[in-house]
Amino acid sequence: MILELQNAVLEMIATGEPLATTISELCLKVEAAIPDVTASVLTFDGTCLHTLAAPSLPFEYSLAIDNLVAGPLAGSCGTAAYYGTSIAVTDIQNDPRWQDFKSLILPLGYKACWSSPIKSGGRVIGTFAFYYRDACGPSALDQKVVDACVHLCSIAIDREERVRERQRLTYTDVLTGLPNRARFDLLLREDVPQSDGRWGLLLADIDNLKLVNDTFGHAAGDALIQVVSDRIKAAAGEGCAFRLGGDEFAVFVYDDQELEIVARDILAGLSSPSTCDGHVVFPGATIGGAVAEAGSRPDQTRQNADIALYHAKEHCRGQYFRFYPGLGTALTRRFRAIREVGLALADDRIDAHYQPIVRIDTREVVGFEALCRMTTPSGEVIAAARFHEATKDVHIAAELTQRMLIRVAADMRDWLERGLPFQHVGINLSAADFRGGNLRERLCRIFSEAEVPLDHVILEVTESVYLGQRDHVVADEINALRAEGLKVALDDFGTGYASLTHLLTVPVDIIKIDKSFIHRMVPGDAGVFIVEGLLGIARNLGIRVVAEGIETEFQADQLGKLGGKLGQGYLFWRAVDRQKAAEILRAHGQRVAAPQVAYERREYLV
Repeated sequence: MILELQNAVLEMIATGEPLATTISELCLKVEAAIPDVTASVLTFDGTCLHTLAAPSLPFEYSLAIDNLVAGPLAGSCGTAAYYGTSIAVTDIQNDPRWQDFKSLILPLGYKACWSSPIKSGGRVIGTFAFYYRDACGPSALDQKVVDACVHLCSIAIDREERVRERQRLTYTDVLTGLPNRARFDLLLREDVPQSDGRWGLLLADIDNLKLVNDTFGHAAGDALIQVVSDRIKAAAGEGCAFRLGGDEFAVFVYDDQELEIVARDILAGLSSPSTCDGHVVFPGATIGGAVAEAGSRPDQTRQNADIALYHAKEHCRGQYFRFYPGLGTALTRRFRAIREVGLALADDRIDAHYQPIVRIDTREVVGFEALCRMTTPSGEVIAAARFHEATKDVHIAAELTQRMLIRVAADMRDWLERGLPFQHVGINLSAADFRGGNLRERLCRIFSEAEVPLDHVILEVTESVYLGQRDHVVADEINALRAEGLKVALDDFGTGYASLTHLLTVPVDIIKIDKSFIHRMVPGDAGVFIVEGLLGIARNLGIRVVAEGIETEFQADQLGKLGGKLGQGYLFWRAVDRQKAAEILRAHGQRVAAPQVAYERREYLV
């Protein structure tokens, strides 16, 4: 009988039957083999016992003893778990160990109870009990059967614990203890479609995690992740926060009305500083959120939250932004632009064109601004404004700049070898170029390999890049570049963050007045006075000025009368390819052979 019992139970364990089903079947087979006994199995978590199987006992009784705290006076099972040894109570009515529980079992007709601990590796993991209707103890047969059953229960429970541990590891982030991406994906795939009502989703990225890693080390970075994890979990509630990996977290909000409240609570919880591996760090996060619309798929809500997060990181870092219909359109355009520019780079369809910079009085060409152009598969050459969204991608921006630097350096080398007269070429840089970490090395290497002196190169940086950063990365890099001999132009001056006071503090050699001011140079317009003031201030500070977007002779004449020396715009030339640029230099380049011309060069050029 014992052999048949073992085979039946082991087969159920091997085939992966649920633990409760397997142990219930074990109890029923034992009760069928031994008349007048009722079997039960409880699991033990180190403190409390929990009903696993008691198919012949009333549900109310099993429910009453669930979560029973083990102890020396906790009935047969609680005492057996407490001491780790078998406890045979032959008289429940008068045994002190049953004093608090006999009112539950005596009305059911049971007078004795024998419980044996189930162990695994010396640790008590449960109890196996026989209830008797007579005041008696276990027989020799009972002992043999219970020994076999305890062993089988140990195998079954131990296997269940290993399975649960594997599942826990599969669905738990090791560093934070939060549910991981796999659990989050499972939630969206299986649980969310069954939820009633509208729900919401928050996606959060830790701000400046890379900076903490680079500055204080990865131990501090890991500590920061743990701090952020704990605070997000405290704000979101148990089981609602997930770590998706790296610096990204997700929060499931069951009531869409609380989406913004939870987001604000998270940001408030992150506002206080924390000590991370001995360093004081101010945690911060950027959050994007979305509400599940009626009939929408869970993955669509996730995508919407991701779009909102992307937008927040671009426009309001450190804050919360909620998705709204239409927000994805701009990102779709950006992704399309990124894809098109990526293909153009791979197909060698990105090239440099050059717009001449001229002396307004003589119309001689003194240099160029290098402008990025993309040739479409159909052969159309389009300006950078058409694919500007792609430059917001760090990798694309870096590749475009690298391509432009190489092409411009090669063209300048060619013009120098041909003896063509030019003084400088301006090259536009983005914020991504400065944050790549090796801009100075790249510039110096590329122009050194092309044998082009760096005093022929002007770096054009917009106000938003130069002055819109909250740290000193850009300013420090520009100082290092100027030390190598390059000049810096502040592009589109007057349209971004700059004020006149910045001209006293930032290292800049040239300002380029934005075309919006030039277009307003008509009698009586305030634009005339602004341009005149800028020209005067720059002249007194020793800063050269280039007027952008000159389109009419009237504008050029006005600038000349106000003291403007240099300009560029459609009045003179549009951007041209390298061959046409060489022709322009040959015919219109400012030559510096005569002493008087050399004096003019010193006056008009940097």
